[in-house]
Order: sequence, then structure tokens, then C-alpha cells
Amino acid sequence: MSETFQALVVDKNDTFSVGVKQITREELPEGEVLIKVAYSSVNYKDGLASIPNGNIVRSYPFIPGIDLSGTVVSSEDSRFQPGQPVIATSYGIGVSHYGGFSEFACIPAEWVIPLPEGLSLREAMIYGTAGLTAALSIQALEDHGAAPDKGKVLVTGATGGVGGTAVAMLAKLGYEVTASTGRTDEAGYLQQLGAAEVISREEVGGAAVKPLDKQLWQAAVDSVGGSPLAAVLSKIAYGGAVAASGLTAGTAVPTTVMPFILRGVSLLGIDSVSCPAGKRQLIWARMANDLKPDNLDVLVDREITLAELPAALEDILKSNTRGRVLVRLS
Repeated sequence: MSETFQALVVDKNDTFSVGVKQITREELPEGEVLIKVAYSSVNYKDGLASIPNGNIVRSYPFIPGIDLSGTVVSSEDSRFQPGQPVIATSYGIGVSHYGGFSEFACIPAEWVIPLPEGLSLREAMIYGTAGLTAALSIQALEDHGAAPDKGKVLVTGATGGVGGTAVAMLAKLGYEVTASTGRTDEAGYLQQLGAAEVISREEVGGAAVKPLDKQLWQAAVDSVGGSPLAAVLSKIAYGGAVAASGLTAGTAVPTTVMPFILRGVSLLGIDSVSCPAGKRQLIWARMANDLKPDNLDVLVDREITLAELPAALEDILKSNTRGRVLVRLS
């Protein structure tokens, strides 16, 4: 590798700064696997890491980026060999450990998995943590009994990374998907992903939430949280479930016990950050096979360079993106 390479660095001294800088191998943190990064992606958490009051970064200077894919340069762990394509997402990456917005990254071996057959490094970052979260949600719903012949499935926050990927994956599996969004002007995009129906977020929970409402969906993938999640729970059919992974609408869920004790509805919490490596590899294998949409590239909003990254981080915080923004590092 070269003596210096580029990375997006956030720093906080007298003023807060975000910019591309030249750094050296010695400035990277400890980690058994050195990776030449091919792609990363832009996530809401990355946007928060790029602002002074985002409550993500604890010490500076810092390199954000919770996702990365690339090839192994060197490894102290026998499971990984030079030249091997790999993925590293979530855990402490881009939060407490330097992340993927860098031409090279040094990552603990326990946080790295081999790229599954059937995926390219670019496709892996079209997925990223958002895709992993969507796939974990679908797996949880199917483990609970969801199936294409049991009725419609709702996806909230459908123009976001988790929501859009969930729509595409569910459609691939043969589910009839209702996509809910605050951006109904993007109905065409959601239909391209496979949504059979597009509704506004107000149609899900615009009025006062009832303890129990009309049973509309067998299950739901919720990436929003807050009051909309309470509304969704009230409209799930008997014995159904909601896989919840988001909090953009808030952390308080003003619901009652009624959906749970009168309809047997289950609320399934989805965590993609600390998901065990074994389960993570199994889910990524599904993402490379039966969950992989034929139109995966439709999820890509745009592909950018490191120099264009600061503007993209601002955009995601302002909800000015749809789907996924890829960062090309090499």
C-alpha cells in the first residue's frame, strides 16, 4: 500500500471540521485485518457522525462509515488471506472504531465476514447495514410464520435504505407489499422495487392511534418507530408480527397491551449492530441468493467519491436521498 492514502476525517478542536485528508497506516486503529476498501455507503448514523452534536463519535479525530467492502491486504487471522474479498459492517465500525470512509481500513477479525458467492463488492454495499437489517427483519417474520400466501405485508419508511431494501426483498419472495412513505411522489420508484400498493404515512397513522384497528396486514417491517409503530401494531392481523428496527419518528411508542393480548401480535426487535457472526453469515448468504432482487441497482440513489461525501452526509440528514448512496473508494 502507498505511504499515505485518503480518508474522510471529522475533527473537533476549536471548531468542528469534516474533510478529506491524507493519512498513514500508522494512524489506523488496531485490528487483525487490513482491508483495501472498494466501496462504502452512506447511512443515517454516518450523517450523525458528521455533525458536532450527533452523539455518535466520542473522540476525535475520527473516520466515519459503518459499512465497507474490499479485499484483504494482510491478516493476522488465518481465516482471511491476502486478496480475499470481504465485508465489514456495524459492530463498532464508524462509531468507536475508524470506519469505511477511507481507502484502507484496519478491522478486528471478528467483525469481518467473507463476501458470499453471488455478490460483488459493489452489490454488498448496495445492501450494507440497511440491507442486513431488512434481511434480518424478514427472517424474523418468517421464523414467526409469515408467508406469501397469508396476506399483505406493510413496510414503513419505504424510501429509506432499510425500507426500500425490504420492499425489494419481500417482492422477490412473492409477498404482496404495501409500501408506506412520507414521499408519495416516489410511488414510481417503490413500484419499481416491487410494491403492489403505495400509501402515505398518514394513511398508516395520521389520526389518533386506536388500541385496536382494522386488521390490514399479516406482518410489517417498521424502520420508523414512534407513534407510527403504535398505529401499525393496531392494524396487524391476529397472530401476526412487526419487525422493528428504527426510531426516526421517536423512541416512545404510545400503544396499549391490546394488540398483544387480544390478537396475539408480536413485536420483534431487530438489531444488526451486534448480530452474532454465525447468524450474520447465514443472512448474508440469503442476501446473495433467494433474497437478492433482480433489480438491486434500482436501490442506488447515486454513486459518489470521497470528495462528494460531505454533501451526501448533509443530504441524508435532510431526507434528501432515496434508497442507497454508494461511496466508491477504488
